[in-house]
Amino acid sequence: MANLPLDGSDDVPVIRTEKLCKDFQQTRAVRDLDLEVRRGELFGLVGPDGAGKTTTMRMLTGILDPTSGQAWIDGISVLSDPEGIKEHLAYMPQRFGLYQDLTVMENLIFYADLFRVPRKERGPRLDQLFGFSRLGPFKDRLAGALSGGMKQKLGLACALIHSPRLLLLDEPTNGVDPVSRRDFWKILYDLLKQGITIMVSTAYLDEAERTTRVAFMHKGSIIQLGEPQKLKALVQGVMMELIPSDIPGSRALLSEMPGILDANVFGEGLHVRLRDASVADEVRRRLEDGGVEVVSFKRILPAMEDAFLSLIPRDRKLAVEPREQKPRTKES
Repeated sequence: MANLPLDGSDDVPVIRTEKLCKDFQQTRAVRDLDLEVRRGELFGLVGPDGAGKTTTMRMLTGILDPTSGQAWIDGISVLSDPEGIKEHLAYMPQRFGLYQDLTVMENLIFYADLFRVPRKERGPRLDQLFGFSRLGPFKDRLAGALSGGMKQKLGLACALIHSPRLLLLDEPTNGVDPVSRRDFWKILYDLLKQGITIMVSTAYLDEAERTTRVAFMHKGSIIQLGEPQKLKALVQGVMMELIPSDIPGSRALLSEMPGILDANVFGEGLHVRLRDASVADEVRRRLEDGGVEVVSFKRILPAMEDAFLSLIPRDRKLAVEPREQKPRTKES
């Protein structure tokens, strides 16, 4: 298939894939991926470990060859011209290749050399990167001596040194503290205002709330795609937040109860999805009869975690339920 016109116009998707697949021996890591990312979007690729997020990004950057299908970056075929896409994008993998024994400034200069950034452009660009990352006071510090959040900011600055139009970030906040996560997302919003299109993968479903559109991935497939509010609106039934004295005991008591669609661990309690509101009184009675104290039981709006779990086909749910949710803070 011929390349699309490279004109940077809004009607040409920044990312487009058709039936993109990747096999590793007997495992299909990505299957029949049809995807478009629009110019100026902050697009989220969300799912648990093993969903196919990293494999998808590596194919989009030309690091991995797809088993079948096709992909384009800014109209350039990833398969036929993998070198041609490099000036248009920046890729920050989960473990970005910072040199621990080089300083912050030396890492940035190294990547400027790697991307052949003209020397006359480096001064203003470094000033800009230090401005948004707030790494200026630490430019002479060894990268290995930075905190986890600062390393992520340095990795992002290195990825942006050549002023790409598309930024691909693979789980950039994994293992980062809540305050650093908040600061990192502020930086992404600033980049978005500058016209950079961003695709970010994450296993933190609350981060999906911050995207323009989000694709839920599971076992190599996109199971749902849309704006965060519209995906949450797809959740059927009545969502309740239950704070019991015994979480495992509550799940056991509710697991076979008629009218219960889901009961998933969320923070310090459970999110219980009911067929309708009339089931709520029976839920409370069953728990109390079973010796469980009901500290709180109230109706809530569905969260992105609820949307993801409710939209997974029932025969797949056990693959994601072991990921226990931690209490969320305002920073995170």
